Amino acid sequence: MQKNSLRQWGISGLVLAMLGVVLAGCGSDEKAADTLKLRIADITSNPVFRVAANKGFFEKHGIDAELITFATPAEGINSLFINQVDIAYGADFPILNAVSKGDYSVISSTGLASDANAKEWKLFARKDIKNAADLKGKKLSFSRGTFIPYLWDVYLAENGIALKDVELIGQGGFDEAYVALKKGEVDGVWVYGAVLNTKFAALEEAHELTDMSQTPVRLGTGLVAPDELIAKNEDSLVEFLKALDEASAYAQEHPEETADILYKEVKQPREATLKDLPNNPWSIGFTQKAYDGLAGQKKYMVDNKIIEKDFELNEKLNLALVRKAFPDRVIELK
Repeated sequence: MQKNSLRQWGISGLVLAMLGVVLAGCGSDEKAADTLKLRIADITSNPVFRVAANKGFFEKHGIDAELITFATPAEGINSLFINQVDIAYGADFPILNAVSKGDYSVISSTGLASDANAKEWKLFARKDIKNAADLKGKKLSFSRGTFIPYLWDVYLAENGIALKDVELIGQGGFDEAYVALKKGEVDGVWVYGAVLNTKFAALEEAHELTDMSQTPVRLGTGLVAPDELIAKNEDSLVEFLKALDEASAYAQEHPEETADILYKEVKQPREATLKDLPNNPWSIGFTQKAYDGLAGQKKYMVDNKIIEKDFELNEKLNLALVRKAFPDRVIELK
């Protein structure tokens, strides 16, 4: 009897242990099912995505994030077209270009440029160019797919020069522009951020002519995603926006640690991160100013045939996700 009892208890224990393994496996499957894998376009100087990944904000909100680094945000947005990434961020100009070409929508603004932020967009010109008037007839650089042609247009017009009176040279990134300015292949380049400003300022052949704060141009930035992704993953993308908001706040509150993260992961100089960080706080939401910025930029792009086929802006704004995440930060579309 005693042996049979022990045998029965042993069998029962084995069954319970096996049941525990099965249940644990079900729990793991359930957790995996609740996790959304996202390929996110990033650049080396943006702290938000890397802080979100490094400090566990993505994991906390059920996001399995893979960060894919590009030279510019515009390149990241363009990679949406070939399905290289799932979500990208950038300025109004490349975002509008993206949504005009297919089934993509803006899901949130990430902020608007302040005067301090605009001041960090520097115009470097060859040494023989002493003022804006000297730019007439010159070769001026722009990064393809970015807002810089618009910035050139506004800046030159304010100084009495028509865009047709200069030659815009499209380039793939700031490294290419640096070499071109050094060699005299272009005469002026707009660049942004502490790293690039320091690098261009060290050129013997060039000097800082002005900065964007001296113009009326201010950038809006936002997040863009394919409509199919949005439709299939609404709840997960709400959590994605919450993760970004928490990461942005953490980055601003812990600048030294943020600088360490970017240096360790992408070799961004610590002093550059510390200088840029206060000028780039992300604010997840969608304000009237964000809307007005997109609307104004779209008009310019349509008027100048940059966007070939006009579209209704409201139809390209999917604010349901950000409204669910932060209802007090989102305007009602008219």
